[in-house]
Amino acid sequence: MQKTEDIKTIDKKTLSHSFHLWFWGALTCFSQEHMQTFGYMSSMLPIIKKLYPKHDDQVKAIHAYTAFFNTNPMLGTVIVGITASMEEARANGKQIDGETINDMRAGLMGPIAGIGDSLIDGTLIPILLGISLGMSTGGSPVGAIFYIVAWVLIAYFGQRFLYFRGYKFGDKAVSFLVGAQGAAVRHAVGVVGSMVVGGVLATWVNVTTSFKLRGSDGKVFLNLQDKLNSIYPGLLTVAITLFCWWLMSKKHVSAIWTMIILVGVSLVGVLLGVFNPGLSY
Repeated sequence: MQKTEDIKTIDKKTLSHSFHLWFWGALTCFSQEHMQTFGYMSSMLPIIKKLYPKHDDQVKAIHAYTAFFNTNPMLGTVIVGITASMEEARANGKQIDGETINDMRAGLMGPIAGIGDSLIDGTLIPILLGISLGMSTGGSPVGAIFYIVAWVLIAYFGQRFLYFRGYKFGDKAVSFLVGAQGAAVRHAVGVVGSMVVGGVLATWVNVTTSFKLRGSDGKVFLNLQDKLNSIYPGLLTVAITLFCWWLMSKKHVSAIWTMIILVGVSLVGVLLGVFNPGLSY
């Protein structure tokens, strides 16, 4: 039986150091080949140095974190906390090796990415942006300030909570994240995210056309937007939304190229008189 004085533990200062390295450097040396691998290794260095005084043991332990890693950087914090707990158990002689730790990391990447992308990118950010846009009416800077402050506070304290919660529960959190409960949470978050995105779309996106046909006397006999409003208000908005969805979902066009295509369509539309930017020179 291991003596109490021989048990290796990670103090709160070391855990905080590890967390801050992840918070500030999760995307350190980011590339398509390694993604978040080096950011993860950096965050584990204080843990490894604390648990393994000998350099050779440190080199052997850190090798488990050289494998490819990529997930949602915010919710991925919980994985770093879990591995810190597992690393502590390994240093104390538990039946955990580098392969076990790496298998856990690989198994959690997908579920955490699914939850994080839906919860953060699909729900939280649109909500914050919606509130900020409402506060920016008339060109007020309050909306931008609110978004920056709210995002920084949520990102920092949210990730810190997840890190220490992952460390506290250790590998017990794995069964929840990859089990039936985790799947239910991912599905629920996805539904909520879709509703929020749809609400933001209906509130803030408005595509209209200025296309008109005039007779020989110069009078307008066809106002396309009025006709569309009488048939299906917001039809162009829906059409553009479905077009963007088709590009990104079916044709796998990146978001950046989708925006470039929209800019091109807008420019051509203005030149042809289909769209009116409402600018005066």
